[in-house]
Amino acid sequence: MTATSYVFDPAKQASLAVKGEQARFPVRRIFCVGRNYEAHAREMGKDPDREAPFFFTKPADAALDTPCSIAYPPLTENLHYEIELVVAIGKGGADIDEADVMKHVWGASVGIDLTRRDLQTEAKNMGRPWDWGKAFDNSAPIAPIVPISDVASIESGRIWLAVNGDIKQDADLADLIWSVREHVSILSRSVTLAPGDIIMTGTPAGVGAVVPGDVITGGVDGIATLEVTISDRR
Repeated sequence: MTATSYVFDPAKQASLAVKGEQARFPVRRIFCVGRNYEAHAREMGKDPDREAPFFFTKPADAALDTPCSIAYPPLTENLHYEIELVVAIGKGGADIDEADVMKHVWGASVGIDLTRRDLQTEAKNMGRPWDWGKAFDNSAPIAPIVPISDVASIESGRIWLAVNGDIKQDADLADLIWSVREHVSILSRSVTLAPGDIIMTGTPAGVGAVVPGDVITGGVDGIATLEVTISDRR
């Protein structure tokens, strides 16, 4: 067979480190669950009791390994952190039953959904997509993926974030409005999940801004921790 040719070299496969292994996890897509903790939903002016789970996306190459240094991104004066449990899909499927979700999960980790909040707010107010607020370069720093067999629980456990050592977000995975099993099942009704898909499962209350020079640390107890330094504007 003739090898496929391209008009220029394809982009390098986006990937994330795997804890304890040289082999890397290839990233296909990044799905994010919006407002999945009650206190954060109210913090953002919404009523979580009335809202079904909803999703937005980031490009695969927004993911990067931690620890890392990220340049303060362009077009914003209000860069926010959002700490999140990350779920990595290893087996594809559509219309996945809640009881079968864990058969599709390859691993878990912790990541930060970096957000250009001013651009997101402007988009919301104008009824436009959130892409410029959420889906920018290096907006998904993620700790090494931990194989699910080595993860004690994705249903309970402390999730936290600190800026320069000062705790800003502090909650428990048990506080998720829609559990991992529930929102992965719901997501699979809209799109066919595939190996390499990453799901960022929502952030607790306490989101806020960072500036160049700030050091963000965070983690999910029993799974992973991360560190991200915000450097000068690029």
